[in-house]
Amino acid sequence: MKLSTKALYGARAMLDLALNYGNRLILLKDIAKRQGISERYLEHIMVLFVSGGLVQSMRGKQGGFALARPPKEIHLSQVIEVVEGSFAPVRCVDNPKWCRRSTVCVTREIWGKLKETMLTMLNSITLEDMVKMHKKKIMREEGQIYYI
Repeated sequence: MKLSTKALYGARAMLDLALNYGNRLILLKDIAKRQGISERYLEHIMVLFVSGGLVQSMRGKQGGFALARPPKEIHLSQVIEVVEGSFAPVRCVDNPKWCRRSTVCVTREIWGKLKETMLTMLNSITLEDMVKMHKKKIMREEGQIYYI
């Protein structure tokens, strides 16, 4: 199973907002530049986050984007679900009516367990956790000395 670029870029954009949480509203162009994402593409993703209640936006000269809640209250599962939809790998997991065999299908049960496993793992990671992970990586990178 692969995540779309919307999910990958969305997670990076949300991390960017989490890194700047509480400072000020962040301009879309600044997020796009720091994250190496097309502004037009990122704009579509941010609309999803705003409508999903994860991000607040303000138009105008002093406008920009900010997290709607503190980073510790936003889970990676929510970020991915807003842009991707359900974690179910097949439709019948969420809606048994899609398949007339759903009550006797063994694979549907397996796909349901896969969905729950992914949700459990992604629910265990908040944006605050991602900020901490990011800062550790930056410190490790800056602490390396290269000898020639």
